[in-house]
Amino acid sequence: MKTQQVKIHFLGAAGTVTGSKFLLETGAGNILIDCGMFQGLKELRLLNWKPFPFPPKEIDLIVLTHGHLDHTGFLPRLSREGYKGKITGTAPTLAIAKVILQDSAQIQEEEAKQANEDDTGTHHPSLPLYTVRDAEATIKNFQPVEPGQWHIFNESIKYRFQTNGHIIGSSFIELEIFGKIFLFSGDVGRENDTLLEPPKKPEWADYLFLESTYGNRLHPPEETDSILIKTIQEILEKKGNLIIPSFAVERMQTLMVRLWKLYKAGKIPPIPVFVDSPMGNNVLAVFQNFSSWHKLSLQEFIEMQKHFRIITSYKDTWNTIDDPRSKVVIAGSGMVTGGRILTYLRYLIEDDKNIIMLAGFQAEGTRGRQLLEGAHEIKIFGKFCAVKAKILHIQNLSAHADQGELLEWISQLKNIPEQVFLIHGEETARDALRVKIKDLYKWKVQLPALNEVVTIQLTTSEQEN
Repeated sequence: MKTQQVKIHFLGAAGTVTGSKFLLETGAGNILIDCGMFQGLKELRLLNWKPFPFPPKEIDLIVLTHGHLDHTGFLPRLSREGYKGKITGTAPTLAIAKVILQDSAQIQEEEAKQANEDDTGTHHPSLPLYTVRDAEATIKNFQPVEPGQWHIFNESIKYRFQTNGHIIGSSFIELEIFGKIFLFSGDVGRENDTLLEPPKKPEWADYLFLESTYGNRLHPPEETDSILIKTIQEILEKKGNLIIPSFAVERMQTLMVRLWKLYKAGKIPPIPVFVDSPMGNNVLAVFQNFSSWHKLSLQEFIEMQKHFRIITSYKDTWNTIDDPRSKVVIAGSGMVTGGRILTYLRYLIEDDKNIIMLAGFQAEGTRGRQLLEGAHEIKIFGKFCAVKAKILHIQNLSAHADQGELLEWISQLKNIPEQVFLIHGEETARDALRVKIKDLYKWKVQLPALNEVVTIQLTTSEQEN
C-alpha cells in the first residue's frame, strides 16, 4: 500500500458565489477546476488584482464546468501570469466562454481608457485586468471534449463531464485521482427547465464539492407565464414599459422562448419586444450552432428569433428609449452591474408607469440586490436616480437548483462521501444546506474558507500507480 496526498486549494467561491477556482495539487499533476472572476462587492472585485496564490506555470490542466464569467472570467489574467496549458470543457461551454471573455476583455479596456480620460482611476495610469489580446491568446488553448466519456490525463488521473442542465454545455465534473472520485457539481440546473434537459444525477462521489447558491431557499411555486401575462397587461394599461435586466446566457434565451410561446398561444398581445445585448446576440448564435444541446429544434429557434427586435447598435438603444409605445425590453446585465440595461434604467427608472422585473439571483454589492431590497435610489453613470418604477422579482426563472433540488440531485449517490465541501454560496445559504445534509444524510459537511487548503491522504495499492 502507498499513501498519496491531494491538496485542495479553495481559491474562489468559498463563502461567496463568485470567483470559482478550485485547485487540486497532487503528485501526479495539478488541475484547476474553473477559473472565474470575482464580482459584486468591491472587496471581492479587488481580489482579481492580487497575484494568483499558486504558480500558474505549475498548473497542468484547467477544466471548466460551464462558461459563465464567474467560472471563466479570470482565464486571460491567469494566462498573462504564465499559464500556457490546455483549457477543456464541452464544445458549447467553450463557445460561450469565448463570447464572454471577448466581451469582458473589451469592457476592461474601455473602462481603463475612460478612467484615464476622466482621471477617476485609483492608479495612474489605469490598466485593464486583461486585454482583448490576452483573451484571444487564452481562447487558442481551448480544447473541447465530449461529455459522458472518461478522458485520460495520465495513469493516475482521468476526468469526465456529465451534463447538469444549468446553461447550454454546462456539466458536473468527475475526477478520478488515485482511484478516488472527486466530484465538482458546477452550478446545478433545474428539473423542469424551459430550454434544457434535466441534470444528470451523480452515482458516486468520494469527495463532493457542491454548489449552494440557493442552499437556504426553495423557489416559489409561482407560475412564471401568469406573471408575465399579468405584468404585460399592467404596462399596457399604464402605457408604460417592462424592463427586464437579464443574463446574456440562458436567461435571455429562456425569456425569449417563453414570450414567443405566450404570443403564439394568444395569451399576450403583439407588444413590441426588444432584445438589447451584444453578448446575448452572440449567445443566440451558440444556441443555433448547438441545437442538439437544447429542447428547441433548429427551425423553431430560427422562427422564435424573428418575433423579436434584436438591437445591434447603440443608436437603436436610444431609439428604443425614445419610442413612446408600451414595450418590453430585455437587456444585459442580469444583476444590473453594467451593460445596456443601465442606459434604459437611467431614463426609465424614475417613471412610475414602468416596471422593472428582476429575473434571477442578485449577488451582494450589485444594483440588482439594492433594487431587490427596496433601495429608494441607485447610482447610474455617476448620478443618483430615484426608484419610482415598480420592482418585481420573478424567482422561478432561476437556472440554479434550490435547496430541495440540490438535495434531490445528490440522492442517487450509491456511497457515503468521505467529505462534502459546500461552495459557491453566501454564508447563510451554505450553512442552511450544511444543516439539511447532516440531518437528512448524516454526511460530514465542511464549509471551506477562501484560500483555505485542505489536505487529503489517500491510501492506494501499488498497482494503481
